[in-house]
Amino acid sequence: MRHLQFGQRVIGESQPTYIVAEIGINHNGSLGIAKRLIDVAANANCDAVKFQKRTPELCVPLQQRNQMRDTPWGAMSYLEYRHRMEFSVEEYEALIDHCRSRSIEWFTSCWDETAVDFIEWFEPIGYKIPSAALTDVALLRRFKQTGRPLILSTGMSTMNQIEAAVALLGTKNLLITHATSTYPCPLAELNLRMIHTIQSRFDCAVGYSGHEVGLATTLAAVCLGASLIERHITLDRAMWGTDQAASVEPRGLERLVQYIRDVEAAMGDGVKAVYESERAVMKKLRRTDLLMVTSLPQAV
Repeated sequence: MRHLQFGQRVIGESQPTYIVAEIGINHNGSLGIAKRLIDVAANANCDAVKFQKRTPELCVPLQQRNQMRDTPWGAMSYLEYRHRMEFSVEEYEALIDHCRSRSIEWFTSCWDETAVDFIEWFEPIGYKIPSAALTDVALLRRFKQTGRPLILSTGMSTMNQIEAAVALLGTKNLLITHATSTYPCPLAELNLRMIHTIQSRFDCAVGYSGHEVGLATTLAAVCLGASLIERHITLDRAMWGTDQAASVEPRGLERLVQYIRDVEAAMGDGVKAVYESERAVMKKLRRTDLLMVTSLPQAV
């Protein structure tokens, strides 16, 4: 199956590209910044925004918990920092209400089973399985148990690992995104032809999650057949945070969405036709005293 019902949209072949604005952790723990990023995505006519949800005690390795980190709020342990970046039930309710007010869909990537339980309470349209979780069998099973549409990201994974994850999840309710998990990603490591490789290997819709600087290569992914595009967004790439440099600013996001829609309009159906707009040019430039050539002479 090459299509996925995701919220109000169908994603897949012959459908408009589904464009996801990944807010991720670029809100830096601020509800106000998160709402502004929702506005940025809605103003650019994206289809959805995506957040990230972690349970810090489950996601932060023991050896990293007490490591000190310089943050905009002063020096604190890495575990304290991770707690600072998570939104509460009330804050998620406020974010979801804001998405509704801007008529834009939302979903999350969850990094542990408790995070899935947390987000399930809000009945999301689906889930993104982050690249880091592709080999986490228990978490994959929890995602599948929700019965919701799933988007599987494939960064830092081998084909054998991807095949094992897809075998567990099944392709009926799945979309696979090609990704390289470097922030920002060098152009030589984007390997966009993997979009075709995934299309040939699995019977499901295929997308692209980009972490590069610039827009051209993301547009190329659409031309190669990506049905879903995801890019991180930010208010300013100079803001503090690990993902900001690989993110797209508001004006860039608007241009990217418009470029994608322009390319879709230009693709056509592949059937050669003489357009009405060509007829005046044809009348002006083409000699009318020539017979139509229907075949070329055979070479002797």
